[in-house]
Amino acid sequence: MRSRCLRLLLPLALLVFGNAVFAAQRALLVGVSELVNQPQSLWLQAPRNDVMLMREALLKQGFAAPDITVLADGVSGAALPESRAIHEALGRLLAQSKSGDFVLLYFSGHGARWRDGTKRYQEPDGLAENFLARDVRGAVGVDTVLAGGVRDVDFDAWVQAFLARNVFVWSVFDTCAATSMTRSANAGAATATAEGPADDEVRWRGLRAAQLRGAAPTAMAEASAPSAPPASERVARARYVAFFASESHQITPELRLPRKSRGAQPQGLLTWAVVGALERRPATWRELFDGVLSFYPPVIDELAQRFPTRELPSPVAEGNLDAQLFANSAVAASTRPVWRAQRSGDTLTLQAGLIDGLQPQQEVRLAATMEDGTVRSAQARLLQAEIDSARVAVPPALRALSGAASWSAAPLAPPPALALRVRSDKGSLPPRMNLDYPASVVSAGHAPAPGEAPADVRWTDLGAAGQRIEVLSPALRSGSEAATQVLPDQAALRRRLEALARLKWWTQLSALGNGSSAQVDGLEAVLEIWSGERLVRSEPVQKAGASLLPLRSGERAALSVRNASGHSIDMVVVGVDAQGGLRAVYPDDPGETNRFERGTRDAPAAKRFELPWFDAPGGRLLVLASTASPYSSPRLFGAGPVEAAAPEVRVRGQLSEGKVRQTFAAMVHWAGDAPPAK
Repeated sequence: MRSRCLRLLLPLALLVFGNAVFAAQRALLVGVSELVNQPQSLWLQAPRNDVMLMREALLKQGFAAPDITVLADGVSGAALPESRAIHEALGRLLAQSKSGDFVLLYFSGHGARWRDGTKRYQEPDGLAENFLARDVRGAVGVDTVLAGGVRDVDFDAWVQAFLARNVFVWSVFDTCAATSMTRSANAGAATATAEGPADDEVRWRGLRAAQLRGAAPTAMAEASAPSAPPASERVARARYVAFFASESHQITPELRLPRKSRGAQPQGLLTWAVVGALERRPATWRELFDGVLSFYPPVIDELAQRFPTRELPSPVAEGNLDAQLFANSAVAASTRPVWRAQRSGDTLTLQAGLIDGLQPQQEVRLAATMEDGTVRSAQARLLQAEIDSARVAVPPALRALSGAASWSAAPLAPPPALALRVRSDKGSLPPRMNLDYPASVVSAGHAPAPGEAPADVRWTDLGAAGQRIEVLSPALRSGSEAATQVLPDQAALRRRLEALARLKWWTQLSALGNGSSAQVDGLEAVLEIWSGERLVRSEPVQKAGASLLPLRSGERAALSVRNASGHSIDMVVVGVDAQGGLRAVYPDDPGETNRFERGTRDAPAAKRFELPWFDAPGGRLLVLASTASPYSSPRLFGAGPVEAAAPEVRVRGQLSEGKVRQTFAAMVHWAGDAPPAK
């Protein structure tokens, strides 16, 4: 009888757990040390070591050796990392991949940037990123595709192809894109690839186009040029994480690691930090990236003393960082933000403040991660919250921890003061509300208590006739009178309340940014009105109003952003259309970065965003930005793209002490009576 039951249960178990049991973990590791068509002075030493260190780390994580493909020069048994071989390996990996699988796409070597006129999407600085394969050849002129390089659009196409198969993708690029070199006024001057004594040499990854030497391609090589998968419908990056060694204008080093160790060998700094962080047994990608950051300070401090004129790298991560490590899941372990903190004595300083949704006296959970991965935590209450930062006392239970601990803070709940207050005849709220911090919805009484804010919205359940919403707060409605709308069902009600909750937070954000003493010098955001290919009129978003709107027949709106600040910019652009629908402008995908590239007055980074939805009264456009310092976390201000499957969990860099970051905020409101909400 028992054996019969087992036979009956086995098919059911396979049906329920089949994906988990048979899902595969695969990796493609590419390391390019030698550029055979280029001078040996441009070659690297560490990529061959990087791929082997990464392979060893993956085996410890449970990857099977046959599922790890290595393309590297100087590695026994590995295929050479030439551009065609890289694309073919990616193609084989894609063909093997099935729904539920996990893949790592790892690249170590040189990167470079130049203009590529064939790209459909142009970067704000007009430059395209390229990974240099072993057979790369130049020289490269304006609007020329590099032979032997793997372009950023190619990588994007491969990632999209994996995502379309429901495969989780982790990309690691221990390379750089030398934007600062290609933009320099002395563009023709050579930049040293290697510096320092032979026994402790530091090599810098990243080349200018002018440093590459041409080699005439053969007819056979041209006929067999590799290609990425054909363009397909884009898939939201809910199953995607990427780590980068530096921002686009920075270069990253390879040097002997660990420092002052007899067993040290040349390694890429990011690869070495990733492997070290994996040994701490992180549960999520966020924990892994936080561990990576903890390895950087002593190495960066040493390099800053040795090479004071170099702009040193700030590591970067994007994607669904709160997903479980090495699993195929779009579900985040937590959607609550986590901010890194710096300890000084018995006080912690958070690099987050009022514009991130923190309030004075708010309760937070503090976590201290030790070098062995052990985490100690305790609750505390904020002592102070400024526009850009907050302070909290270290709880007595954690004060004895060593200085090697890495600190972070997370809010226990959204602040009630920022919540959308809803008065209901039922006295309750619709279930399954989907909101990212700090936006929230709370129930308001019919008679506010002393000191309590009045209701923003009145909701009446009409039964079969629908759901009636009356917007009471003047800041949330379009016309001079309260807007009353009847929605067809509970789902439409939830969407409307969620939109109003976000709008309330955005309105407060706009006021906070306008009220701050610092603005972003060199950043311009201009609302433009176009008729065909002709610019008709324009105004800075801080002043845009009656002189621009309404639109006339045949006209359309666009937002032009120009960054000449000398800094990278953490920026979010969002909107609400005339029907109350939320619109993501920048970034337009929850898995993509909100880091707008650095520009200078001589070479600004600029981009124009079309706003086809901003076409009727009731529409709003919000632009939020702050300067991004090296080793600083970017901010989404609780105003990133709206996507239930991919929460706002992007993190960049690490904490550094410094001056308050400048903040820019402006909201354009097309006043007037809006059409009925959807």
